[in-house]
Amino acid sequence: VQLQASGGGLVQAGGSLRLSCAVSGRLFSRIAVGWFRQAPGKEREFVSAISSSGSSTYYADSVKGRFTISRDNAKNTVFLQMNSLKPEDTAVYYCAADSVPYYSSSRRMDYWGKGTQVTVSS
Repeated sequence: VQLQASGGGLVQAGGSLRLSCAVSGRLFSRIAVGWFRQAPGKEREFVSAISSSGSSTYYADSVKGRFTISRDNAKNTVFLQMNSLKPEDTAVYYCAADSVPYYSSSRRMDYWGKGTQVTVSS
């Protein structure tokens, strides 16, 4: 399984961005996928995740109501729609996949892609 994140950029506070995560491999429709981020000088943190079917979604409290995760299993792609962006959302965003259908915070993601930079100016 290989993952490639894209869609990052520079946006003003209050603006929107949509990140995409293209996932290779036949397992895509059977695995959970998540987004994580790492800001300078900080540890990587969970942002959002989605189950293999898309029926279950998970969000960090800091992004609830502003970010929406979705997936298109026909296109092997997961999206993260980010609205009402804040300067504190500035980070490198990574997509990652587990080898099971549902996300669990107690499990480590098995596959990671390279990140995409998101910068929110005030």
